[in-house]
Amino acid sequence: MLNRVLTRWLVAVASLLVLSAASLAAEKPNVVILATGGTIAGAGADVTNSATYQAAKVPVDKLIAAIPQLQTIANVRGEQVFQIASESFTNDHLLTLGKRVAALVKQSDVDGVVITHGTDTLEETAYFLTLVVHTEKPIVLVGSMRPGTAMSADGTLNLYNAVSVAASKDARGKGVLVTMNDEINSGRDVAKVVNLKTEAFKSPWGPLGMVVEGKNYWFRLPVKRHTMNSEFDIEKIDVLPSVGIAYGAGNVSDTAYRALAEKGAKAIVHAGTGNGSVAKAVVPALQELRGQGIQIIRSSHVNAGGFVLRNAEQPDDKYDWVVAHDLNPQKAKILASVALTQTQDSKELQRIFWEY
Repeated sequence: MLNRVLTRWLVAVASLLVLSAASLAAEKPNVVILATGGTIAGAGADVTNSATYQAAKVPVDKLIAAIPQLQTIANVRGEQVFQIASESFTNDHLLTLGKRVAALVKQSDVDGVVITHGTDTLEETAYFLTLVVHTEKPIVLVGSMRPGTAMSADGTLNLYNAVSVAASKDARGKGVLVTMNDEINSGRDVAKVVNLKTEAFKSPWGPLGMVVEGKNYWFRLPVKRHTMNSEFDIEKIDVLPSVGIAYGAGNVSDTAYRALAEKGAKAIVHAGTGNGSVAKAVVPALQELRGQGIQIIRSSHVNAGGFVLRNAEQPDDKYDWVVAHDLNPQKAKILASVALTQTQDSKELQRIFWEY
């Protein structure tokens, strides 16, 4: 009799524990980690190899398993979308990733998305998603500057912080975010400004906030149009027009600009000196290319807190050129490519560059 009572009691307790666990799991946010490769999935031959390693080696399930604390903040699952180093990202990769993110954020059982990404083009992907995915749910990109096999590897903490941001209600509506080195940056503003150091990503206008021990602290909001307020929609984009970048420097010639045009570029971003300055020797070629219907966009490779002024240095109105505002050349390329899916009008393009 006693054994029967004890057995029933144990069954009841076990049932309560199962129900409690299920209840706790239901209360936690659901976060999907989309893995694309990069250093955060890299491996070196030795623990001293922090800069010499092979990127995109570790699958997403092992990344998640290495941080059991993730399960305390969210119900986490992973998908391996790509397994590449990010310098090899193409427009097709952007479109595939964007469509997958857009599909996930529509699901009621997904509260946030984290994307692990190589750092070389992470800022481009972050800005692309900022422009084309319509959602208020947090989308957080994260990478690392050291492989997980290195001493003082930064990937595990970066990923933990990214999941904590994606799982938080206070990150909703703030656009696509990049969480690295304890900072939360806007996917629109942030850029990789240094290599070999963990504080590689900075915004010229400062971070939006910080993550400390899994808690978010916010200090400013993005003001440019993004996500829910964007006129662009990944579900309506199947091809991205080709946009090239030509670098301005002393003794520059028009060779690169003409070569990009010959290869079918629909727009050319001039990565100019200073205020997007254009050398006198290049101006005639850019006028000629604009006459052929190719959009000319003046950006600057000096962009740690300034922006290109329209009709300063060059008569943009006269030449029918566009200025990139504060966007660096690679982000200007992304916006131009997305914008060209909707318009070929230079005045419309300039409006878009002011607003996004």
